[in-house]
Amino acid sequence: MSDTPVKQQSTAAFYGQAVASFSIALAATAVGIYQLDTSAWVRGFLAIAVLYLVTSAFTLAKVIRDRQEAGQIVSRVDQARLEKLLAEHDPFEKL
Repeated sequence: MSDTPVKQQSTAAFYGQAVASFSIALAATAVGIYQLDTSAWVRGFLAIAVLYLVTSAFTLAKVIRDRQEAGQIVSRVDQARLEKLLAEHDPFEKL
């Protein structure tokens, strides 16, 4: 008996909501930085910091996803090996 996990697919609505949410948050942050009553150097520094934060978040999400997928592949290979050994084993065979 094999418990094959069902591959979850996100819907188009979920994808659209995620893109819209990210876009609104990034735009709101950009407007907030632009409206700050401070020098251009400070606004530039904050803008670069936000861009760095966004790219770091994407990289972290990708690394976590890749590690999780690699773990699932190893688990499937181990499960297949175990099932093969159990299928080949004859408990009534004399030693």
